[in-house]
Amino acid sequence: MSPTVNERAQTFLQVVRRVLTLSAPYFRSEEKWRARSLFLGVIALNLGTVYVSVLLNDWSRVFYDALQNRNEPVFWNQLLRFTYIAMAGIAVAVFKFYLTQLLQVRWRAWMTRNYLSRWMANRTFYRLELARYAQKPGSADGKQAQPDNPDQRIQEDMQLFTDYTVTLSMGILNSVVTLVTFIGILWGLSGQFSFKFDGQEFTIPGLMVWVAVIYCTVGTVITHFIGRPLIGLNFQQQRLEADFRHHLVRVREYSEAIALDRGEAVEGKQLDMRFSSVLRNYLSLIRQQKNLVLFTASFGQLAIVFPFFLAAPRFFSGAIQFGEVMQIGRAFNTVQDAMSWFVDNYDRVAIWRATADRLTSFDDAMRTHEAPVTPLGRSGATDLRTDDLTIALPDGTPLLANAAIAVQPGQNVLVQGPSGSGKSTLFRSFAGIWPFSSGHVQIPENAAFMPQRPYVPDGTLRDALAYPEPAEKYGDDQLRQALTDALLPDLAGRLDDSDAWSQKLSGGEQQRLAIARVLLRKPAWLFADEITSALDAQAESTLYRRLGAMVQAAGGSMVSIAHRAAVGEFHGQRWTLVPQADGAAGSARYRLEASAAPASAT
Repeated sequence: MSPTVNERAQTFLQVVRRVLTLSAPYFRSEEKWRARSLFLGVIALNLGTVYVSVLLNDWSRVFYDALQNRNEPVFWNQLLRFTYIAMAGIAVAVFKFYLTQLLQVRWRAWMTRNYLSRWMANRTFYRLELARYAQKPGSADGKQAQPDNPDQRIQEDMQLFTDYTVTLSMGILNSVVTLVTFIGILWGLSGQFSFKFDGQEFTIPGLMVWVAVIYCTVGTVITHFIGRPLIGLNFQQQRLEADFRHHLVRVREYSEAIALDRGEAVEGKQLDMRFSSVLRNYLSLIRQQKNLVLFTASFGQLAIVFPFFLAAPRFFSGAIQFGEVMQIGRAFNTVQDAMSWFVDNYDRVAIWRATADRLTSFDDAMRTHEAPVTPLGRSGATDLRTDDLTIALPDGTPLLANAAIAVQPGQNVLVQGPSGSGKSTLFRSFAGIWPFSSGHVQIPENAAFMPQRPYVPDGTLRDALAYPEPAEKYGDDQLRQALTDALLPDLAGRLDDSDAWSQKLSGGEQQRLAIARVLLRKPAWLFADEITSALDAQAESTLYRRLGAMVQAAGGSMVSIAHRAAVGEFHGQRWTLVPQADGAAGSARYRLEASAAPASAT
């Protein structure tokens, strides 16, 4: 069922609101005066372009009349006048291009920094990924309720949005001003068209204007119906391209694991499947664009000769001269171009609208997830304590209900339980990054969390070792000592080597590098999640002994997740996540039981 006029109007208003929501913050920001000045400058130069077109239209009439009348003095005078007009037009075009590009670049820079700061603040980037994985497949009418590929939205969509918003808005302004200016000129040049019907004579003033209006109105309506599918296809194309690029990056990041598993055939099929989706959608896009180009090209070619067809009878009757014919043709084509702006730019409008939709959904999702999650009572805390801590899965299934946990300084705790019982999620709740938890968590200020798979940034080794602190905070001797204490003495002489360390270092080396970071920072409280899973027993024992000595010297504690019984040697208590029967208290899947850790399990 085709949409009604009212539905189309509502859709148009929604698009306008989306664009204003995305655009207004920049022009109200700390850069508002520079932004507004650039915008007004671009507007002024676009108006200057229209004025130059008016001068050229008048010049064409005088110039071609001089040619017809063989008036040599006027001919040379008009050539000189054309030089002045052309120079003015060139100057306006150059400054218009420069200011337009400058506005686009500054706007994009502000939007990118603004969205990056919001995306990184309060761990919004992490919570968006959780929310995306938690959503039900097939939601939002086939479109993902949570934004996909935020990297593409920040890097590519913002560039497209700022570029197209400035270009298209100035195009509309130019067309409106041109239409208002030249429609009067064309009305005056059209004369009157008289005809007899049923014995009566009728006169139509400004025939050319009415023909242009009807011609362009029909063309715009036909263009809309031909090009309407482009909006959805462009939206889909951007998403599919980003998915394909994302999988290419994952193959590069996990190249060693894929090679060891002989998984290149599977990954090749996955990449081919994603690229095939890109091609299928792109071919559909091409077919729709072909139909649109067929119509718009025919529409434009017919418009070239149409005014001469209408003006020819008056010229051959002697009513007007050749210069006026040329002026009529230029004025008609100028009015037709202005009224046909939508016809000529429909494909760009489709891309722009799809981009605005993607950025709006990203902006809405960030607004939803920007607020901090679990309040942490870090200030002045000397121990770990929770009150009524309830932890759930993203789908709402409770893992742990109303847990009351207390750890005093010096009480090292080993957390164990079945795989998937929520041990790592418990640590995420302690850290305040798990959005599906409730209750209160108090944690000491000087605490560090170590995931099983550490993040190792590309760059120099000293930056990777000091992460997330600046490497300048530590001297070379401190950095080398940390590497040596973490059983990485061979890396001590490579502090200034720059490389993709996550690819160069083995899993065990990456875990030891993460331990070196902790030994460098010397936190009082340490939360370690399977941090030695890739190490041998001797290295594990050595490093846990050093970590235990570190937190003891700082007056803190160590809370570890580990499946190996040998780790219990370095912990006085053990928490075990025990499965509960269905329907148990709080309907949680697990309960937390405390017991003494084995004195030695070696």
